[in-house]
Amino acid sequence: MKVTINDVAKLCGVSMKTVSRVINNESSVRQATRDKVMTAVRELNYQPNLAARSLAGTNSYTIAYIYDNPNAYYIIDMQNGILNECRKKNFELLIHPCNAKSAGIIEEITDMIRSSRIAGVVLTPPFSEMPEVTSALNDMDVKFVRIVSGHEKTDDVSPSIMVNDFVAAYDITQHLIDLGHSDIGFISGGKEHKSTTERIDGYKAALNDNNIKVQANLIIDGEYDFESGVQGANKLLKQKQAPSAIFACNDEIAAGALFASRLQNVQIPDKLSIVGFENSPFSRQTWPKITTADQPNQTIAERATNLLINTIQGQEIDELCEQFTPSLLVRDSSGKIS
Repeated sequence: MKVTINDVAKLCGVSMKTVSRVINNESSVRQATRDKVMTAVRELNYQPNLAARSLAGTNSYTIAYIYDNPNAYYIIDMQNGILNECRKKNFELLIHPCNAKSAGIIEEITDMIRSSRIAGVVLTPPFSEMPEVTSALNDMDVKFVRIVSGHEKTDDVSPSIMVNDFVAAYDITQHLIDLGHSDIGFISGGKEHKSTTERIDGYKAALNDNNIKVQANLIIDGEYDFESGVQGANKLLKQKQAPSAIFACNDEIAAGALFASRLQNVQIPDKLSIVGFENSPFSRQTWPKITTADQPNQTIAERATNLLINTIQGQEIDELCEQFTPSLLVRDSSGKIS
């Protein structure tokens, strides 16, 4: 027999409205009452019907994750992090992949929100860095949280999680410099992502602070994919004075660079050091394993979703912007210059 909200209310001697307030994480409930209700929920194994909750009132209990990113591991981490937090707060998740470069992208997003009764949206790059997207959501009065790249906190109209790619890229470059490298190549990701600019700027800042000239010929344009690593490494290794180290803008690019180098019988790290960014499975599945920046994408997604749901529920937020700085993770792909 299916357990109902009425069964929970009877067991703990409160009204169904009080049980509903507890399940919806409303703040106007005493902690003692909240504990009693949650004990009954667990004892009866009560599962709230989220669809019925939305139909019964004016509130929606569904949030959307809108994304366009070539990195499958990034997407999986984000989905898992958002879903974990949704389950804690009894929200449903709608996943909507789309093409950020599509001419009708704004109409696609607004149509999806209207047809799905979305309470809020989690935006990741490049959507989180597109003013036309955030303006459309503001016009619709839809709550949203942004995960963005940056190293200077700003007062924003929406809650956001800021990833400090600049400092992490600086630290990775400094690690290579400390190993004796001065000719350091850089293979970038897509320019539509602010993370690319932040990582290039961190790389350049570390070189400048160590009185090492930034060589434009050592900076290769690419995308956030394996093939860019292959092509970028081939271009760098063919130069008259090839670099002794390569900083790839993410681990997938780094894996491609490592692959291309091995095909040319370049020993890693004896003849060439390679570093990546993000600490994705790519960095752990290669040989040698890749030195990288440990970016906790799942944790970032959980914090972003927590901020969004708190905003939807009208809870007071101490800070609109939280910052994460990926930390240097040294592995076997970087070594002293020979």
